[in-house]
Amino acid sequence: MMAGVSDIVAAHIATARWDTLPEAAREGARRVLLDAVGVTYAASGLSPEAAPFLALARTNGAGPCAILGTAERVQPLGAALANGALAHAVDYEDAFDRAPAHPNASLVPVLLALAQSEGTVDGRRFLTALAVGGDVACRIALSLRQPMEQGGWYPPPIVAAFGAVAGAANLLGLSAQQVKDALSLTLCQVTMPGEIKHSRRTVLRAVREAFPAQAALTAALLAREGVAGFETPLEGQSGFYALYAGGQFAAEDLSERLGAHYWGAELTFKPWPSCRGTHPFIEMALDLAGRHGFGAGDVASVDVMVDDVQAMLVEPLERKQAPAVAIDAKFSIPFTTALALVRGGVRLDSFGPESLGDPQILGLAAKVRPVAVAKPDWQRGVGGAMRITLNDGTAHEAFVANALGCPDCPLSDMAQREKFVDCLSRAAMPVARGAAEVLANRILSLQDCADVGRLF
Repeated sequence: MMAGVSDIVAAHIATARWDTLPEAAREGARRVLLDAVGVTYAASGLSPEAAPFLALARTNGAGPCAILGTAERVQPLGAALANGALAHAVDYEDAFDRAPAHPNASLVPVLLALAQSEGTVDGRRFLTALAVGGDVACRIALSLRQPMEQGGWYPPPIVAAFGAVAGAANLLGLSAQQVKDALSLTLCQVTMPGEIKHSRRTVLRAVREAFPAQAALTAALLAREGVAGFETPLEGQSGFYALYAGGQFAAEDLSERLGAHYWGAELTFKPWPSCRGTHPFIEMALDLAGRHGFGAGDVASVDVMVDDVQAMLVEPLERKQAPAVAIDAKFSIPFTTALALVRGGVRLDSFGPESLGDPQILGLAAKVRPVAVAKPDWQRGVGGAMRITLNDGTAHEAFVANALGCPDCPLSDMAQREKFVDCLSRAAMPVARGAAEVLANRILSLQDCADVGRLF
């Protein structure tokens, strides 16, 4: 009998080891951990939206697992929930530009919880699980042939959950059968409705990764305890693809070069703390203002050419021009463009009440006009074009095929380290530069670490 995709993927998850990882996958995993730890620390001090999740984590009692950026130590499931809530809260974590995935915002909290609760976990074991989980999330996202949004779903947290459980299963040393059980148990828990994009009242989009992180850890631990799952959790008649993509998927995107090529080596690390789809417009606005020497007060109008993926960042336009909460501002092309022009940059402290209510930013955001482009010349979702017209009638234009931070135009090593140091300085318990640099060095040489859990 020919093995199905669930069997193929499960066997890979169960057998991948450090010695089989390409060097690019190892390096990618180290960079992922540096980035993820940094943005989670920052959120502990900057994201009050996560406070209820941290409070709930504490109710299960003290434990061995750190809530990053704080002095709190809680039980593993609580740590996954709390760090998951923090991991996306400042919208600064890595992204996979090729498909709808943020593969590590759920995965890293799960692996850290295990590293601090399952005895000694060395760096090589940890990095292997991180590479495996991130790759699985990317492969699932790539394999979709019907957009999950078509069924009313919001893909990133759902896809991330399966990467998180894959990483947990690898770290725990589950058998291939137990991996399928863990995938099945994740399918029983994970969901994320598209309404998260449309509701004006909620801030759930900021803390969304709390749910898949806790679900993935729960699934992996239950599978280890012998809870049986489904034979074909991915491709089954009512499995993942049937439920979320109308059964439309490409099996080769899951299996091709599996174990030889890891997509985690081709991630984007964000230079700005906002939705990846806003980045080309931030980049173009800063570039045009820098090259032509105009100020925000000189701008008469800003035309932004957007694709179908970026539509959610300009619609409804009135709301996107005057967002009420930080996470809505981070998912707004008009607001982030205006912010870049008025403040000369987009930073971690750029989304507080003083920015959301700044009349100069709001006035300029109201001048941003989206133009839908059906067949863009840029990579969907992460590129764009812009025309800024000044009060004297002068027009300046720009085009970005894929915004800064992508594999073709990556952040420098120094920029990534500075991002980490800046993030740690904004934690609930701020970390001084010297200590942050020591931690960065330890993360970037994690393969030599005897006990990952003791780093945090």
